[in-house]
Amino acid sequence: MDRTTPTVTGTRRLPDSLCTHTPTCPAADSPDREAAHTIASHPEQGWSLLCNGVLLFEDTGELLPDGKVITPHRPLVAAA
Repeated sequence: MDRTTPTVTGTRRLPDSLCTHTPTCPAADSPDREAAHTIASHPEQGWSLLCNGVLLFEDTGELLPDGKVITPHRPLVAAA
């Protein structure tokens, strides 16, 4: 998927990752993608943006930069 954004003078390519950490955070397509640093957080709206471009929702669902949706994966609570 080509990730571009419109600008006044045309379009510009979005970076594959917003990560500037050393060592770099996990990529959006890696199993440990949720370990990336949070760069924007809006708990009142229920989401956070990670530096690898993943939108992480409070219900543990995710939206990856390529548009793929990861369904919520909360751990099951054991009945007492």
